Amino acid sequence: MELKTAAAQATGSKTIADMLPLAVERFGDQPAQRFKLGEDWNEIPYSELGAIVREIALGLVDLGLKAGDKVSILAHTRPEWTQASFGVFTAGCTLVTIYQTNSPEECQYVAGHSESRAVFVEDAEQLEKIRAVRDELPHLDFVIVMDPDGVDVGDDAITLEQLRARGRAGSEDEYETRYSSVSPDDYCLYIYTSGTTGPPKGCLLTHANYRAITDAVVNQGVIQPGDSTYLFLPLAHAFAILIQLATLDLGATIAYWCKDPQQIIPELTQVNPTYFPSVPRMFEKIYTLATSAADDPEKLRKGVELGVKVRQMRERGEAVPAELQEAFDQAEESLYKNVRALFGTNMRECVTGAAPIAGEILEFFYACGVPVMEGYGMTETATAATGNRPEDFRFGSVGKPFEGVEVRIADDAEVLLKGPNIFKGYYKNEEATNEALEDGWLHTGDLGRLDEDGFLYITGRKKDIIITAGGKNITPANLENGLKQNRWVSQAVVVGDQRPYLVALITLDPEELPTFAEQHGLEADKVHESEEMTAEIQRTVDELNSHVGPVEQVKRFEILPNDLSQETGELTPTLKVKRNVVHEKFAGVIESIYERPR
Repeated sequence: MELKTAAAQATGSKTIADMLPLAVERFGDQPAQRFKLGEDWNEIPYSELGAIVREIALGLVDLGLKAGDKVSILAHTRPEWTQASFGVFTAGCTLVTIYQTNSPEECQYVAGHSESRAVFVEDAEQLEKIRAVRDELPHLDFVIVMDPDGVDVGDDAITLEQLRARGRAGSEDEYETRYSSVSPDDYCLYIYTSGTTGPPKGCLLTHANYRAITDAVVNQGVIQPGDSTYLFLPLAHAFAILIQLATLDLGATIAYWCKDPQQIIPELTQVNPTYFPSVPRMFEKIYTLATSAADDPEKLRKGVELGVKVRQMRERGEAVPAELQEAFDQAEESLYKNVRALFGTNMRECVTGAAPIAGEILEFFYACGVPVMEGYGMTETATAATGNRPEDFRFGSVGKPFEGVEVRIADDAEVLLKGPNIFKGYYKNEEATNEALEDGWLHTGDLGRLDEDGFLYITGRKKDIIITAGGKNITPANLENGLKQNRWVSQAVVVGDQRPYLVALITLDPEELPTFAEQHGLEADKVHESEEMTAEIQRTVDELNSHVGPVEQVKRFEILPNDLSQETGELTPTLKVKRNVVHEKFAGVIESIYERPR
């Protein structure tokens, strides 16, 4: 199915390769990129970004890369990532993304499996990963270092500046020929899934796939002209890539984080973005920051109920009674404006994806005037498939299908998707492709339902379903989100497959531990084994259990001494839990929970 959208017609763009050259013509001196150097924020206008991309593209051509050759990027989200990616696109090559947190062996798998001929690396740390596995990458001819500061480049690599210098001698005609020769059916990206259930699979995504979904989110106003997008998400992931494409397609601005996770919230107030894409974990942290100081939980709850009610009345165009307006104005001064200030002064909209988020968090931010819209999609859908909009949303749903996307619920409740954004298959994996695609429908592996208004609700994941020894099917996500509502909890993994009852593995938020330790006169590294923390978590478990039936109740739990992380292998780069890794790594702990006398 071909999707002809107003966005594509307005820009004249047919592929991701011609997107930036056309944006440069249209937006010229408008700011495209913002980034921090020292204490100052610097800007690169579209005209300069276009010149940089042209030099990178022609530099790749000068190295001998041909249309369709694969080029990898191994770097944090930074301006050079965007510059390199569009250099790859406009050169007619195919981009392969590698997470900056990957080990040398994981980098070797992606670069080797994709047969990448060149790889952009960020700095000395990432260069050493490639050097450690270079002998196992027979197709790799070139390594390009973005930030050579303190790097021994040697004879086996060149710097990004050297690549650009080679491109400056190139022909404008060659550049235009390269990007204009790219077909919508050509491969744009190989994005490797983050591997929650096994080795990563390389998703084959065409220019048509990403052009279609970019047009769809632009047409629905997800990102708007004049927006400033604060981007800290890994650009190796489909979520951030779509945000990058839509932002630049509209002539809006991307502000890049400084690579320090502790600075994300402070930088929000510095950048004052209008649009903030994130994952649930970040909103959970801001929620904790905003609510931890509340001295009256009941007053807070009523303030949220009031905020949601009044804002929804306004959205429907209804008059707000004077007594409600007066109470709203009081809550505005005592709560709402203080929460909004955590996002800066210009926030128009946030979006959350990649994992489930608790409805209480969405209601809280909406009440305070920060709409956090939940969406849904996969790498296989070129990022997105459905999304809520501030003028048309349902708490708890992941929204309605984007333009051109069809949603169907199978007999076993699996969510099936079809549309111009659906990928073409997995590279070198015909078996997995045939399992995922059937008659043009993508079998997502997620369970869901559609309501009478067309909103999609995700109810679980087929592979995550827990089947207890009594034969009961239980979705763990809602239970885990309930446990994570506790201020001190970072991660919760509910276990119980083929077991008589459910138990939970709990980890504590290392950023919050010092506060709890101080409040209770404890050493921070001993909090996890303290009676005080055990009692705190038990209260949360009891509250959770009061809302579910006996078979869904968490009967026991164990507080682990350390948080789950990417570095130790339990989380993906987008902070999703790798359940198989957790189950294997903590098998002994799980057994000990069940062996305790009742």
